Amino acid sequence: MNKTVNINLANTLFHIDDDAYNKLRRYLESIKRSFAGTTGSDEIIADIEARIAELFLEKMENERQVITHKEVDQVIDVMGQPEDYMVDEDIFEDEPKKSRPQQETRNKKLYRDIDHKYIGGVCAGLEHYLGIDALWIRLIFILLAVFTSGFGLIAYILLWILVPEAVTTSQKLDMRGEPVNISNIERKVKEGFDDVADKVKSVDYEKMGNKVKSSSKTFFDTIGDIILFLFKVFGKFIGILLIIIGAATLIGLFFALFTVGMFDAVHFPGVDFYEIVNTTGAPVWVVSILLFFAVGIPFFFVLYLGLKILVNNLKSIGNIAKFTLLGLWLISVGILIALGIRQAAEFSNTGSVHERNELTMENVSDTLVIKMKNPGYEYTRDDVHFGRMSFAYDQNDKRMLISDDVEIRVRKSEDSLVNITVRKDANGSSSLAARERAKKIDFGYELVGNQIILDEYLTTDTSNKARNQEVSVTIHVPEGKMVRFEQSTKYHIARGIENDRDYYRSGIVGYLWKMDKDGELKCLDCPELEDTDDGDGNNKIIINEDGIDIDIKDNQDSFQMKIDEDGIKMKAGQKNNN
Repeated sequence: MNKTVNINLANTLFHIDDDAYNKLRRYLESIKRSFAGTTGSDEIIADIEARIAELFLEKMENERQVITHKEVDQVIDVMGQPEDYMVDEDIFEDEPKKSRPQQETRNKKLYRDIDHKYIGGVCAGLEHYLGIDALWIRLIFILLAVFTSGFGLIAYILLWILVPEAVTTSQKLDMRGEPVNISNIERKVKEGFDDVADKVKSVDYEKMGNKVKSSSKTFFDTIGDIILFLFKVFGKFIGILLIIIGAATLIGLFFALFTVGMFDAVHFPGVDFYEIVNTTGAPVWVVSILLFFAVGIPFFFVLYLGLKILVNNLKSIGNIAKFTLLGLWLISVGILIALGIRQAAEFSNTGSVHERNELTMENVSDTLVIKMKNPGYEYTRDDVHFGRMSFAYDQNDKRMLISDDVEIRVRKSEDSLVNITVRKDANGSSSLAARERAKKIDFGYELVGNQIILDEYLTTDTSNKARNQEVSVTIHVPEGKMVRFEQSTKYHIARGIENDRDYYRSGIVGYLWKMDKDGELKCLDCPELEDTDDGDGNNKIIINEDGIDIDIKDNQDSFQMKIDEDGIKMKAGQKNNN
């Protein structure tokens, strides 16, 4: 059983084994003796202690871990013994120089250089990290800020917040890629930082020259270094791309949340669209927050990953923050999925209600005229649509939902009276709910003389939401009754109205039709067929307002082509002579 001691090293509390403590104490005392009487000795020793504390923290897995002999030996190996270095080389130039232990190669860490800063030291720190003059880096940030709608400014602020500043001597050495040991700490404190860059460059060139002279680097080593360099460049490019994607998405979500979702400061059509379809009861600002977390948190980690790729020593956001964000994301996604399922259920069932009435005409011999009521003076429609449903306002500025999904069908009556059937359809989460929503559809018609005047729009209250509401009007006409469709019905005539001219939907508008005993409309005033008969009565080309109808036949082959509002139909075949 070993005794443990609590020590305060560079304002950091450590638990250390008693034997390890004695060794560390003797090591620090020898360092103090080595620098006794040296200019700036107090600052040198403080920086050495700070570096030792940093190394201990790197080796500790948790804050309660006890530092042992092993960790102290590892720290001493990194820092070196005082006698390994020539502290006052200028004084003892006549003595033979002791060989210095080979220094470790270190990667540069990104810090903000506050000693050469203009604003936050970001560009000065990037100069050390990238090896590019700070002037060019500042110009790049300015150009990005001007030509990318402020992205350069946002990137600078993010780096200012996330990148730590180089305060201690150890951090400044890390920033320049120099080993943080007793020799370098002492040298930086004594020399200052005015000529550090030149000294570092001279040491680097000397190392490179020695490596070339010794031919220690083979051709394949060089190729490997080039490939590794290319991979690093590609990685940095990926990091920059991830930062741009993440930052742009987060900025867009942020402005959308606080302008549209939270305060509705900017009126976007999407808000009205949400009001039309939403039946979950969740306000738009709640859904906006949920979407912000569900989409924004993954892109935040995309941004964070990009920064981790570019910045080796980026401060971690911590496990608490990571798990908190993960929890928020899971909760937001779960709630959105539940709301989506509930929303989809609103379209799972269709309900219908029917209304059938007899219409009594004053003069049964008159032609039955079918037309639509002109609503131009009654409703003002919005531009926001869900299918054929949109918002509208009546003359009293009452807001409602309105749709032109009204279809007209004509069938043969089973008696001598004109009958009209109105079927209203809507969707809902159940058949009963769908029927209740269908009952709330407002649609009217009236018989004025010999005219059946139908509403061109169906309407319903905004609380009923858009659920594929539609109206189908079937007019039952007695045999022998004359019928005419006015132009206003052109876009409301349903498919499948049988007629002797095979006119399709709007083609029957404007002509006089008679209901025959088979339930087919016979045209009484349609234009005569323009026949281009070649003598055998098999060929015809008809061109009228309904399109082009070509029918060519001979003794061997036949060809038919019809062009109308539904497209092109062609049929070709060989004539059967049997």
